[in-house]
Amino acid sequence: MHMDPLTGVLVLLYLIMIGYLGYQGFRGTRNVTDYLVAGRQIHPFVMALSYGATFISTSAIVGFGGAAAIFGMGILWLTFLNIFVGIFIAFVFLGGPTRAMGHHLDAHTFPELLGKRFQSKFIQVFAGIVIILFMPLYTAVVSMGIARFMEVEFQINYEVSLFFFTAIVALYVVMGGLKGVMYTDALQGSIMFIGMLAILVLTYAKLGGIIDAHESLSSFTEVAVSAMGAKGHQGWTSMPTFGSPYWWVLVSTIVMGVGIGVLAQPQLAVRYMTVKSRKELNHAVLIGGVFILVMTGVAFVVGALSNVFFLNDPDVGKFSIAAAGGVTGKIIPMFIDKYMPGWLGSVIFVTLLAAAMSTVSSQFHAMGTAAGRDIYGVLSGKTSSASAILPTRIGIVLTLLFATALAYVLPKVYKEAGETIIASGTALFFGLCCSTFLPMYVGALYWRGITKAGAITGSLAGFLASAFWLLFAHEKESSALLLCSKIFGTPSLFLGENGPVVTGKIIWMVVDPLFIGFPVAILVTIVVSLCTPRFSEEHLDQCFAHRR
Repeated sequence: MHMDPLTGVLVLLYLIMIGYLGYQGFRGTRNVTDYLVAGRQIHPFVMALSYGATFISTSAIVGFGGAAAIFGMGILWLTFLNIFVGIFIAFVFLGGPTRAMGHHLDAHTFPELLGKRFQSKFIQVFAGIVIILFMPLYTAVVSMGIARFMEVEFQINYEVSLFFFTAIVALYVVMGGLKGVMYTDALQGSIMFIGMLAILVLTYAKLGGIIDAHESLSSFTEVAVSAMGAKGHQGWTSMPTFGSPYWWVLVSTIVMGVGIGVLAQPQLAVRYMTVKSRKELNHAVLIGGVFILVMTGVAFVVGALSNVFFLNDPDVGKFSIAAAGGVTGKIIPMFIDKYMPGWLGSVIFVTLLAAAMSTVSSQFHAMGTAAGRDIYGVLSGKTSSASAILPTRIGIVLTLLFATALAYVLPKVYKEAGETIIASGTALFFGLCCSTFLPMYVGALYWRGITKAGAITGSLAGFLASAFWLLFAHEKESSALLLCSKIFGTPSLFLGENGPVVTGKIIWMVVDPLFIGFPVAILVTIVVSLCTPRFSEEHLDQCFAHRR
């Protein structure tokens, strides 16, 4: 293993601080409320950084940064949605009602909030099952991102780095609960902010400034079109051709899937319940917005500009890694290793380590609470006493092992798909949560007329529609999962003998499941709610007590 002294010192200092904050979380955890929702007394600065650091991970920096090297500056529309939807809409319109309703109903997890709002154990258990079945994939791709960076930058064995990373995160999550997670998130978010600003400044400096950098990228439009024009590419400073395969992947999967799907992320929604009043949420908006702007904006801009470095490098050849169809998960690590000074590589390594840990720790906590409280706790009736912490800790360990196993197996099973799944795996989980949870979640907060039957059927319809599209229609995933091929003899139901099935500008095999499942869920939720009995006014008054 090769690791320069600066990196070793930075990593050691970082781990010492993480250990200290994790210990503080452990010391401050005395009951279920502390372990699951951080005592509902978290400072808005800590909450905003925790939310942002959980949201932005190596999948955004490495995976989506690599995707930006393919698609170009058009991916910055995701930054806009991340700020407007993921921060402003989320904090202002969902955060306040979620915090208040969670307090009135004594809910400690996202599934528990939905279950108590709709007086349905089925909803709570179903939501928990969705989390523990599909969040491990999201967790695995985040772990893959940091493990791949360590492999490229420091020649560390992938399996060893994966084990080391997982063990460190597991220690403070299991012991400190959400307090330990959020305390460390705040530190990790601060490190991420500094590291990303550093890489942005140096990238522009090496290219002669902002104007020269973007003019250089524009000058390679013909190279991009010649390599990827058949799929709709129009250069790294333009959006893909409307209706082309690249346009549908960029807009429907990457931009819309993540930009809207963030609203229904269980590990993010629970953060609203950690502050003591709506005032704290309002204070967190600006902090969160600036953080997301720097995190995603820098990753996407640097990812696109990396093509200028690669194309001007005679050692790389005529085409950049992106244009040559290389693996996206290695573009950002290779860019930093090859073109940035050594000290920045050390800083970025710690930055990515912080990004991965902040997201994975929150995912481990969400999966553990889903397994220990929302499934085992509901089925056994053990949810109120201090002893409920033990099943959650056991749930964290079990789901952690499952997610780590996926991170180990995916690159071996899917080879090239295992690399590119870093970005697509994240987008797919966001889209699945959106279709399954968002209509029910928004209805729970704002519509007194939504019914138990409407919530259940709408959630199931959105989930099943998304799952069907994922398994049998969306070609990238259906071809990798092989189920469609085994049953129907084709990688996608929309891939005929003469090529993809096209209706107008719609190329069905590249339309993201979000565009199918989300409208279906909305329609079914509304129609069934209008035809089934409402909740009692007494229950509704308890749920909406904050509006009196």
